[in-house]
Amino acid sequence: MGWLFLKVLFVGVSFSGFLYPFVDFCISGKTRGQKPNFVIILADDMGWGDLGANWAEAKDTANLDKMASEGMRFVDFHAAASTCSPSRASLLTGRLGLRNGVTHNFAVTSVGGLPLNETTLAEVLRPAGYVTGMIGKWHLGHHGSYHPNFRGFDYYFGIPYSHDMGCTDTPGYNHPPCPVCPQGDGPPRSPERDCYTDVALPLYENLNIVEQPVNLNDLAQKYAEKATQFIQHASASGRPFLLYVALAHMHVPLSVAQTQAAPGGRRLYGAGLREMDSLVGQIKDKVDRTAKENTFLWFTGDNGPWAQKCELAGSVGPFIGSWQTRQGGSPAKQTTWEGGHRVSALAYWPGRVPVNVTSTALLSVLDVFPTVVALAQASLPHGRHFDGVDVSEVLFGRSQAGHRVLFHPNSGAAGELGALQTVRLERYKAFYVTGGAKACDGSIGPEQHHELPLMFNLEDDAAEGLPLERDGAEYQAVLPKVREVLADVLQDIASDNISRADYTQDPSVAPCCNLYRIACRCQIE
Repeated sequence: MGWLFLKVLFVGVSFSGFLYPFVDFCISGKTRGQKPNFVIILADDMGWGDLGANWAEAKDTANLDKMASEGMRFVDFHAAASTCSPSRASLLTGRLGLRNGVTHNFAVTSVGGLPLNETTLAEVLRPAGYVTGMIGKWHLGHHGSYHPNFRGFDYYFGIPYSHDMGCTDTPGYNHPPCPVCPQGDGPPRSPERDCYTDVALPLYENLNIVEQPVNLNDLAQKYAEKATQFIQHASASGRPFLLYVALAHMHVPLSVAQTQAAPGGRRLYGAGLREMDSLVGQIKDKVDRTAKENTFLWFTGDNGPWAQKCELAGSVGPFIGSWQTRQGGSPAKQTTWEGGHRVSALAYWPGRVPVNVTSTALLSVLDVFPTVVALAQASLPHGRHFDGVDVSEVLFGRSQAGHRVLFHPNSGAAGELGALQTVRLERYKAFYVTGGAKACDGSIGPEQHHELPLMFNLEDDAAEGLPLERDGAEYQAVLPKVREVLADVLQDIASDNISRADYTQDPSVAPCCNLYRIACRCQIE
C-alpha cells in the first residue's frame, strides 16, 4: 500500500521582496492511473462578444481563439447567475442559489459565506486522491471556516473578493475613478461613490495576508506564476489535480499595467483582454508541457459585462436586450437578459475533446460540478438535488443534447434576490420580471412584473427585441410548458435539502494585517 505525506516547501520565488511559501505534495506508491487533471478558468465580467472566436472584430484573444480551434467552443453556454458570489457558488456546488443559499454578493465585512453544509467540488475531489488548488477571486466568504483552505482547497493564492472592494496604491481605471489608499494620518475621507477608500485590498497566500494593499499592476503575472507552479508541483507529485483559477479580468478596475501602451476609451479594455489572454495562454502552455494528454481545461465566465462601467465594460455581442434598452437600463450583468448570463466557454483536452468543434448544446456553469465529479470517478454528495448535469457526452462529441430547460435567477436587478424570474425552455425564453439594472447612461429600467410572461424566440430574435404576441398561437402553445417546468423546479427545491447563507456583517472581520496602520497597511518580511 502506498504512503502519503504532506510537506511545506519554501521555494525561491519572490515578488517585491516577499518570499512565498508553496505547498509541495509528495507521494510514493500508487500513481495517477486514469484519473484526469482539471483546470477550470473563470473570467470575471467578460462579455460573450469579447472572445474573438465568438464575435469580436478586434482580435484581442489570440490564445483563447487558438484554444477554441484546438478544442470545443460552446455558443449557448450560461452562467448560473449574473453576479459574482451566486455564480461562483453554483459553479462549486452544481446547485442554484435557492438551494445553496447564495443569492447575492458577500461583503468585505461579511461574517458568513457559502454555507458550510454545502459541499464544494474541491471537497468532493480531495478524498478521491486529488491535490486541489485555487488562484484568484474567491468571494464566497473569507472569515473563519469560510476561507478556501477550509472548503477543500489545499492551496490558495488570491484576493478574497472582487478587486474593487478595497483601496490600492495602483487604483487603475474605474468608472467613476477611485482614489488611492490614504498614505498617513489625517481626517476621515468621505467615501467616493462605489469606492472603498479606507481599507486596503488584501492578497492572501493560504491563511496569511502577504500584501495589503495589493499592487494591481503585477497581479496578473503573480497569478500566472502561482498557477504554473501549482501545475508543476502537482504533476510531479504523481497525483491528479484540480486547479481553479478565478481571474480578476475583466472586472474593473483595469490595472495601469494593462494600459501603458494603449490609453483611452475602448483601447483600455482591449489591453485588458490581451493581458487576460496572455495569462490564460501561460497556464495552457504549462499544461501542454507538463500533462497535456491527461488534463481537461475548461474556460468560461461568471456573468456578462457590467454595463454601467461604460467603455470599461465588455461586449454582449448580438445579445443586446433590445426590449430592455428601449425601456431604459441595462440588459447585461445582474439581469436575466442574454447579455447578463450567456458567457464564453471553451473545452480543451487533446485526444478526448474533438478539435475545432462548435457546440450549440444548451449548457450551464452548473454542469461543471457533476461533469468533473463523473470524470474523476468520484461520487456526488448524497441527500441533495443538483441543477447541473454530466455533459461528458457533449464534450466528447458524442451528443448535442444539453439542457431542455434552464432557470435564470435575479442577481441584483428588479425583483427578489435569487428568485427564478426567467425560464429558458428550448429556444424560448420567458421573463416574469424585468428592469432594475443601471446602464452606462445612468438609467435604470423600471421594475415590471409580467403575470403573463414576456416571451422571446431566441432562434429568431437573439437580440430579445420583439416579444411574442400573447394571444398568438406560438405563445399560447409554449406558455403551459413554461408554467409546468417552473412549478416543477420550485416544488423540487421545496422538497430539497436547502441551505441559507449568513449575510450578517461585522466590521471586525474585514481582512486586516495591521490594525494599527491606516488602511491596514503592512509589509511582510
